[in-house]
Amino acid sequence: MSFCIADELKKLPKSPGVYIMHDDADDIIYVGKAINLRNRVRQYFQKDGDGRQKIKKMVPQIARFEYIVTDSELEALILECNLIKEYRPKYNTLLMDDKSYPFIQVTVQEDFPRILITRRMKKDHSRYFGPYSNAGAVKETVELLRKLFNIRNCNLKLISGQFTERPCLYYHIHQCKAPCQGYVSEEEYKKGIHRALEFLNGNYKDILKELNAKMLEASEDMRFEEAGQYRDLIESVKHIGENQKATMGSGDDRDIIAVASKDAEAIAQIFFVRDGKLIGREHYHLQIDPNETDGDMIEEFIKQFYSGTPFVPSQLMLSAEIPGSSIIEKWLTEKRGSRVRIVVPQKGQKEKLVALAQKNAGLVLEQDIERLKKEEASTKGAVSEIGELLGIPFPKRIESYDISNISGFQNVGSMIVYENGRPKKADYRKFRIKTVVGADDYASMEEVLERRFERALDKSSGFEELPDLILMDGGKGQVNSCLKVLDKLGIDVPVAGMVKDDKHRTRGLFYNGRELNFEKNSECFHLLTRIQDEVHRFAITYHRLLRSKGQVRSVLDDIPLIGPARKKELMRSYESIEQIKNASVDELSSLPQMNRAAAVAVHEFFQNKETGGDEHE
Repeated sequence: MSFCIADELKKLPKSPGVYIMHDDADDIIYVGKAINLRNRVRQYFQKDGDGRQKIKKMVPQIARFEYIVTDSELEALILECNLIKEYRPKYNTLLMDDKSYPFIQVTVQEDFPRILITRRMKKDHSRYFGPYSNAGAVKETVELLRKLFNIRNCNLKLISGQFTERPCLYYHIHQCKAPCQGYVSEEEYKKGIHRALEFLNGNYKDILKELNAKMLEASEDMRFEEAGQYRDLIESVKHIGENQKATMGSGDDRDIIAVASKDAEAIAQIFFVRDGKLIGREHYHLQIDPNETDGDMIEEFIKQFYSGTPFVPSQLMLSAEIPGSSIIEKWLTEKRGSRVRIVVPQKGQKEKLVALAQKNAGLVLEQDIERLKKEEASTKGAVSEIGELLGIPFPKRIESYDISNISGFQNVGSMIVYENGRPKKADYRKFRIKTVVGADDYASMEEVLERRFERALDKSSGFEELPDLILMDGGKGQVNSCLKVLDKLGIDVPVAGMVKDDKHRTRGLFYNGRELNFEKNSECFHLLTRIQDEVHRFAITYHRLLRSKGQVRSVLDDIPLIGPARKKELMRSYESIEQIKNASVDELSSLPQMNRAAAVAVHEFFQNKETGGDEHE
């Protein structure tokens, strides 16, 4: 059914909710929220729109819209955040990074608590510390606390008086007192938990004193190895303890957010302040419209960032006023469970912190613009060079193929995919050669290509999308093998061969019957070298994996009467499977380990292969 925008605008309710804009391809290009859906959505189609340049560009592309009514503006805000994160619409300001930060969780609600690393904060009565920007330091902290206080490292649901069959390895290496066996009481065990909590709250001086005393005692008793272990623990405590602060303490925690932008690139810088101390900082890339204000960018960043992080501080300090501060305060307050305030400091130490965050955002932006330019040149720029060299449109999706075997005894094929000059590993595929006997790379390649493109025609999962360019790891012969398969299946895709120099590096491309060369220092050369190396790596890795699992079998293993000794004899006497296949029964039976029956079995096996007999897996 056709969608009449003018008619549908009249049907809009005067309720709060979320509106979703679609283009001709029915892709979602924009998601927004409104207190009054009728007023807000109709505004887009008025002469001046809402004044934003990106909206002026977007409106002509709207083919239809839909909306979801909510009970309140707050519900609309939450739904908007979720939809933007799920669909990543083209005309929304997008948070390009999807980071989440680790917390340290102490399960104080359990009889025998544990210390865990988590990225989600739940309302489960546990104590949470963090978030921390350094995941490595978090892991080191948890491991240290488990060693210091003999905290269990298992997922058993332990209840006092209920014991398991036997203690685990950690008991035997003296890192757990085996509460699962009743070797330590609940009261005694929780003393260690209490001290771990003190450490996480920053009270680690007593622990250092105790470790120092134990180190001296061990040293005096000439237990130098043990003393060395205490020394290492002391250094770990000093290194880690100075930076650990709890987020559930005084409540004096805040995030400081500032942005810097240039053209369509922007950076949001966030400083994490916990218990009055700066514990870390991170920056995020934003995809923006060049005409957006700092306030617009910060608001979109806040909505997307805090919809995906479990911890919300008591205060946000911003470098610019945001349009929807009151509703966002209400949303964050509900998410945190206590009051959250949004402020824009104008003077004093707080204003200096915000200015520092903004300065850092600007510095990161300048660095990243240069980095992004280099990345663009080495990826999309290199793909453009390949397209220009071959005289074809921009080949967004490039597929490359390779064959790997060991003296023809086992053939495997690999397919790798590059999109926009970057590897798309989710689309890589592996093939075991089923119909080819011996080291026949051309026949093996034809089998791989037939299987790949027949599945594309059948719309088989993972093979539906056709490439814009196929790169064969070889010259004229491999290209012709590929073209033969494509012609047979009625598929029209450009095919080029990567021609090698004396150092086995791609020196040019064989395309349409001639070799095309490029500069050795060009981005095109570097990308083709990466593709060549990657397709080799993927094929060889698959081959090694099969061998390591004991799954790579010689074709000889499928022949009746040929066991390990006879197989070894055949492989020692002939250089390839092809020679074995062409040997006569008399020649085979003359080998020391062979008899007439075994020789006949070998000869008949290969005869059946040539006449289309049983297929070798």
